[in-house]
Amino acid sequence: QSFSEGRLINVFEEDLYSGFESEDFSLYGELDIYENLAQPGAEDSAFIGSGIEDFEPGDFVVHKTHGIGRYSGIVSEQRDESKKEYFLIEYSDRDRLYVPVWQSDRIHKYIGDKNPVISALNSRQWENLKKKVRSSVQKLAIDLSLLYAERNSVEGFSFTADSIWQKEMEDLFPFRETEDQIKAIENVKKLMELPKPMDLLLCGDVGFGKTEVAIRAAFKAMENGKQVLMLVPTTILADQHFRTFTERYANFPVIVEVISRFKSSAQQRRIIKDFEEGKIDMLIGTHRILSEDIKPRELGFVIVDEEQRFGVNAKEKLKLFKKNVDVLTLSATPIPRTLYMSLTGIRDIALIETHPAGRFPIETFVGIKDELVIRMAVEREIKRGGQVYYVHNRIRDIDEVAHKLRSIIPEARIALTHGQMEGNRIEKIMNDFLDRKYDVLLTTSIIESGMDIGNVNTLIVDDSHRFGLSQLYQIRGRVGRSSEKAYAYFFYPGRRLLNLAAFQRLKTLAEYTDLGSGYKIAMKDLEIRGAGELLGARQHGNMNNVGFELYCQIVKEEVDRLKGIPVQEDINVLIELPLSSYIPKNFIRSERERINIYRVLGSLKSGQEADLLVKEIYTKRGELPETLRNLVDIAKIKCIAKKASIEQVIFSKNRGVLFRKITLPPEKAKPLISKYPNFIYSYRNREILFKNLKKELTAGLVLKYLDDIIAFI
Repeated sequence: QSFSEGRLINVFEEDLYSGFESEDFSLYGELDIYENLAQPGAEDSAFIGSGIEDFEPGDFVVHKTHGIGRYSGIVSEQRDESKKEYFLIEYSDRDRLYVPVWQSDRIHKYIGDKNPVISALNSRQWENLKKKVRSSVQKLAIDLSLLYAERNSVEGFSFTADSIWQKEMEDLFPFRETEDQIKAIENVKKLMELPKPMDLLLCGDVGFGKTEVAIRAAFKAMENGKQVLMLVPTTILADQHFRTFTERYANFPVIVEVISRFKSSAQQRRIIKDFEEGKIDMLIGTHRILSEDIKPRELGFVIVDEEQRFGVNAKEKLKLFKKNVDVLTLSATPIPRTLYMSLTGIRDIALIETHPAGRFPIETFVGIKDELVIRMAVEREIKRGGQVYYVHNRIRDIDEVAHKLRSIIPEARIALTHGQMEGNRIEKIMNDFLDRKYDVLLTTSIIESGMDIGNVNTLIVDDSHRFGLSQLYQIRGRVGRSSEKAYAYFFYPGRRLLNLAAFQRLKTLAEYTDLGSGYKIAMKDLEIRGAGELLGARQHGNMNNVGFELYCQIVKEEVDRLKGIPVQEDINVLIELPLSSYIPKNFIRSERERINIYRVLGSLKSGQEADLLVKEIYTKRGELPETLRNLVDIAKIKCIAKKASIEQVIFSKNRGVLFRKITLPPEKAKPLISKYPNFIYSYRNREILFKNLKKELTAGLVLKYLDDIIAFI
C-alpha cells in the first residue's frame, strides 16, 4: 500500500506484529502499540485456542435439554426496547428454538460417525434416550472402577529412582523437551516406582515426542535388571524403532533387537534364544513377539504402540503379558480432554498436547492431479537436499505409476516399495532411502505408522479421496518432523469423480494445518475412534445417540458419583432482563470470532473468569461497548445464580426484579428486609422480589442484589 501525500499518520489494515524505523518513516505493528498484546496460545488466554469447537449453519447440534437439531445461524431480535442475539436451532415438525447467546453452554456441535435423528421439541423421547445412556454409563463406570481397583491390588515391581546413567542417557536427547513431555515422563517414572503394575495410556498428536517418553521408561526398566518388550503394528515401524532405540542407547551396555519378517528364520531363532537366556535386554517386533515361543527371562516392562491397530487375538495374547508387568501404551489417536478429565481417577492417562519447538505447520495443497505441480514439488525438494514420499495405495498398478514418475522427473532417483515385497528387499530399499541413495520413495500406505525420517519434507498422495481422514492425517504426519518447512500435496483425479464426503475430508485437511490440529481434525474422524477404542463398542453407540460432548459430561458425572464427589444439579437458569446484550458487528466483524466469544461467555464458571475475558478483549480490541458489557454481566449473573440453585432472574415492569426457586430460611431474610425497603420474600413460593424504586435497571444493580442474597443463603 502507498502512503497518502501530506498525511502525518497512515493506518493500514494488515497483519503486522512489529515494525521498524527508517530515516523517512516509522512503521508500527500491534506489539509496538500494545505492549501486553495477548498472544495466540498463551496460557492465560480466555478464548483464543480455548478448544471450543466451531459450528456453522447447517451443522447438527445437541441442546442439553431439547436434543438434536440443526443449527441455522445467529439471529437478532428486538424485544422490550432491547436488542438481543440468539442461536437459532431447527427441530422436527419445523419447530424452532431461540437460544440466548449467554446460554451457549447448553449447545454443542453434534459429533458422531453418522447423521443423527433430529429430536422433536414436544416429546419425552430425548429425556428417555438420555436416561438409557446414563444407565449404560453407570455400568461402565463401575466396571472400569473395579478393573482399576483389581490392578491396584496386584503386587508389582517397584523400580528404583533415577540413576546417574539415566540422567546421562536423557542428557543425550538432542532437543529441548516440551512441558507436556516433561510432565508425561515424570508421571510414568512415578507410577513405575510404585509397588503395583503400571498401565498408562500416553496420547499425543503425530510427532509430539511420545517415543522419547518410551525410550526413557524402557531404560529405567533395563537398569533395574528387567527385560522390555515393544509391540508395534508394522514391520517398517519395528525397524524404525529399532534404529531409534539402538542409537539412543549406543553409549550404554544395553542390547536391543528386533524380530520381524526382515530377519531370516535362523536369525529369528537366535534372537528368541538370546532373549530367553537374558542376553537381550529389549525386543521390538510386530504381533510375532506374542507367539508362544517368545519366553522372556525377566520381563518387567511392555510398550505397546498403537494398540488399536491390532486384532482381537493379538489383544487377548497381550493381556497375558500385561498381568504383572508395567505397561505403557502409546497412541496418536487423540483422546479428547473432556473424556480424559472424565476418566481421571479410574484410568491412568497422560496427554502430550504441545509440539516441539522449531517445527512449522505443514503447507497443505489439495487439488486435481497435475503433473507439472508434481515435477515442481519434487524438483524443489531435491534442490534443497531433501527427499520425497509419493503414496499410491494400489499395488496392482504401482509399477505403472513408477514408470510415469520416471518420465515426469527423469533426474530423480526413485525407489519403489510395498507390503507384498519380500522382507529383506523392503529392508534394503528402506535402508538405502535412509542413506539418501534415493530422492523419492514411491510406496503404499505402509508408511502411515511411525516412519520418522527428518530429511523427508515433501509428501505427494495420489487418489487421496480413497483414504479416510484420520489415515490422511497420519500420513501427512510423516513429513515436517524437523526444522525444515514441509509440503503435502493431496491429489484427486477430477471433481466429477469426487463424492461429497470425500470432498469434505480433503477440505478439512486443507483447513487444519496447525501443529497439533489433530485435536480439531479428530472431532469427526479421530476422537470418536479414540473414545470408542478406550470405552468399547456399546459406548460408541451411546456417543452417537446423544453426541460426544454430552456423552462425556454424563461419563464425568457418573464417575464423580462413584468417587463420592457431589454432582451439581443441571440448572438451566432463565434470565429475562430488558438490557441490550450482544456484540456489535462494528466492534468485531468476524462472525466466527463473535460466536467464539459467545461460546466462552456461556461456559464461564466464575466472575473472575469473566473479568479475565473482558481484559483480553480490551487488550485486543479496546473499550468494550455497553451491549457487550451487559452480556458479560448477564454471564456473571448466570454463574452466581447457578451456584445458588436459583432458576430464574426476571424483570417485570410492574413488579421489579424477581428471583425464583430460591431456598432461604425466613430468619436469614431479616437482614435483607432491613437493608432494602423494597425487599419482599415469599417462603412458600420460594421467591424474592426487589420492587422497583424508579431506579434505572442495570445488570450491575441485579448483580448487587444477587451478591447480597448469596451472602445470606
